[in-house]
Amino acid sequence: MVDSFGAKPFVKDWRMYVKTVSLMTKIGNLTRACLLIGLLLILSPALTGPPTAWADATSSGPVDHSIYDQLLKKYVDERGQVNYKGFRKDQAEFKKYLDLLSKNPPAASWSKNEQMAYWINAYNAFTIQLILDHYPVQSIKDIGSKIQIPFVTTPWAVKFIPIGKEKISLDNIEHGTLRKKFDDPRIHFALVCASKSCPRLRNEAYTADKLDTQLNDQGRDFLNNPAKNAITPKQASLSKYFDWYKGDWKDNGKSIEEWVNRYSNTKINSNTKISFMDYNWNLNEQ
Repeated sequence: MVDSFGAKPFVKDWRMYVKTVSLMTKIGNLTRACLLIGLLLILSPALTGPPTAWADATSSGPVDHSIYDQLLKKYVDERGQVNYKGFRKDQAEFKKYLDLLSKNPPAASWSKNEQMAYWINAYNAFTIQLILDHYPVQSIKDIGSKIQIPFVTTPWAVKFIPIGKEKISLDNIEHGTLRKKFDDPRIHFALVCASKSCPRLRNEAYTADKLDTQLNDQGRDFLNNPAKNAITPKQASLSKYFDWYKGDWKDNGKSIEEWVNRYSNTKINSNTKISFMDYNWNLNEQ
């Protein structure tokens, strides 16, 4: 996700930071260049993704997400709003699923869809747990430091997620693994940061056999929800996701326009005036 000042998430390639430092130095802004170098050193774990201690580990096979699936059906409504009080009452059952994730990190033998489903479910499930750990809260951004530095002191930077023998952060999952390894912008329709402006939290678990269908369904739901994307042929007020992650949408010769038209019932073109909605960070609670 993004920091408390609305800054964009880091680019996929750390070399962009080096280019920025170089440019700042050329224009004489040495102080800012030095500060950015320091920040880059701090951010390096998020840039490189989760630790790879489990990369060569053997696995008994892909995780069974059925426990999580049952809990989602029980405590998440059709609008994606969450009954956090219900999850708290079922904490023991929820912990069984989190423990299952922790003890069974993806293996190289898993298919791409098996790995993606694992990481998407892990991100969303551990986000729910993060809220439960601090409940009641009005917003996920109320968690942690009042001064939130992106990839350093935000809730997404906290390494509270045990995977194998390591602890990783939500940033590691989103930016270091899903965005970096799989290069599928549709993950932005699936990852839910416990906020009103996030995509709908699906009330079923993601699974390898249905992943493509689920991601496309999430795209249609997100782009046709006027509270999150208000689209007309002349003017489109899009989610901040299309601003924050513009590099992802433009990868492989694509464009924001193409992605919108892929899922939106209302089509836009090069003449459509595009703006971006303010982000509502209030908790996605029932």
